[in-house]
Amino acid sequence: MKKLILVFFLSIYSYAINPIMLPLKGVKVEHTYSNGKKENYTIERQDYKECLNLAVDVETFQSESLASSKVHKKCKKTFITTKGTIQPLFLHKDIKTFAELEVLEFIENKSSKKPENFILVDSRTKDWFNKGTIPSAVNIPYDELEYDEDFELEYERAFELLGVKIEDKNNYDFTNAKTALFFCNGSWCAQSPRAIKTLIKIGFPKEKILWYRGGIAAWVGVSLPLTDELK
Repeated sequence: MKKLILVFFLSIYSYAINPIMLPLKGVKVEHTYSNGKKENYTIERQDYKECLNLAVDVETFQSESLASSKVHKKCKKTFITTKGTIQPLFLHKDIKTFAELEVLEFIENKSSKKPENFILVDSRTKDWFNKGTIPSAVNIPYDELEYDEDFELEYERAFELLGVKIEDKNNYDFTNAKTALFFCNGSWCAQSPRAIKTLIKIGFPKEKILWYRGGIAAWVGVSLPLTDELK
């Protein structure tokens, strides 16, 4: 009997910490919209009943077939594929590139539990963020990391969110800098790479910079949820 109980609890423990189980287990977070409104989300894979019997075959999964009327609209995903600049897998030898499971684990074990040390950053501009983002992400637009006298408050806010003290516009105190995971629209999006390159240039610790290359396109491509559009 004791062995059965031990196996049971070990299986629960394994389920809780194995990243591959996170899309099924769900990650509970609180998201703050740009207007200050807060809302609770569970980040889990969206399995619609209309898609459960969708055959995993060439005919169904080719893009032309996905646009056909025989596939339910909830099962379709549409992406821009001809814009932007395709980004490399690694932006810098000292910066880790994440995929969906690593992002989920970061949210579950880092940014949600220790926001004073870790932050998930949506590098896109505010209009994109308000349209829908990864639940619990904080919006730090890439262009607010560079000093502009017309947007000084936004510049100061950006570095305050990252745990960085601005000594003057060319000097920064990174003593309390957070570990930040950046993303934008997809592997063709240059906004998060620009944010990261700006931070590297001013001396932000590279070991505290992480990058989710796939971004929004890859996130919704595996049926993970975005926040609701802010009306």
